Amino acid sequence: MRALTISTTGSLDAVECSTDVAVPVITGPGQVRVRLRAAALNHLNLWAIRGLPGVTVTPKWVLGSDGTGVIEEVSDDVSSVQRGDRVVINAGLSCRRCEYCLAGEHPLCVKFRVLGEQVPGTFAEQVVLPATNVRAIPPGVSDADAGAFGLAALTAWRMLVSRAQIRAGDEVLIWGIGGGVAQAALLIAKALGADELINHSGIDVGREVRARTGKRGVNVVVDSVGTATWEQSLGALGRAGRLVTCGGTSGHLLQMDVRKLFWNQWTIMGSTMGSDGEFDAVVAELVAGRLSVPVDSVFPLARGRDALERLEGGMHFGKIVLQISP
Repeated sequence: MRALTISTTGSLDAVECSTDVAVPVITGPGQVRVRLRAAALNHLNLWAIRGLPGVTVTPKWVLGSDGTGVIEEVSDDVSSVQRGDRVVINAGLSCRRCEYCLAGEHPLCVKFRVLGEQVPGTFAEQVVLPATNVRAIPPGVSDADAGAFGLAALTAWRMLVSRAQIRAGDEVLIWGIGGGVAQAALLIAKALGADELINHSGIDVGREVRARTGKRGVNVVVDSVGTATWEQSLGALGRAGRLVTCGGTSGHLLQMDVRKLFWNQWTIMGSTMGSDGEFDAVVAELVAGRLSVPVDSVFPLARGRDALERLEGGMHFGKIVLQISP
């Protein structure tokens, strides 16, 4: 089958559209095989290409985490979906047996893995994964919207709804609004009344936020940028504020004055992916037409390298999608 792969880590030079990748097969209970139609790019893909600590890449390693497609085959014990169903994919794989999984906190699983990182991914014509990681969607949802949706919307939902617990009346600062997670976060926040935009070019965002809020600061900051924005994020955060982060696209090392942390009684939270319950919630929002992630552009699978270059160059606004099959 065709797939976007790497055989070594380093740079985008390692990326190729392979035509001889083995078709994955169902090997046990609780699995489904999906024929993919579309899959979106994420910064996770760039990190996988550069090389991740503790992750060994074997030749013809399939990239990709997001995806949508049609069920081709199911294990005998699977009843949640059936052959022919259109589905959207949750990229986070959990063991279903540890204390965190049993408590419904699947992203905290001691064996948590991500498609395209620790296991072969979705930039391929077919993928095998647990049935618990797919949800059926109706015909009215386009391939591009469904392919762009899973990781960004799920991550944003857990950050804002489950972790930061935003509510009506909160003021929320969201960094990097060109990316999928940030745009999903914006849509969730706007549903609760957020309506303020700041162009960060050439200004101190922390000071600007203080000026707009009468020096009070915001209730919640969503920061997935990291090093480049951290100081301004804290500068914008009001007393008893909550800062939630899911990554560091500009760098991972941070500095802060601990006196400000305890004096202002801030809560700083990490967040990754989402649980089964959160996946159910965001898919329900997608099906109801209340939540979708803007799509920047659609590339055929054969031009996957070009799509990754667009992502790496920061030229996008919204999700970049690969069209894998008609």
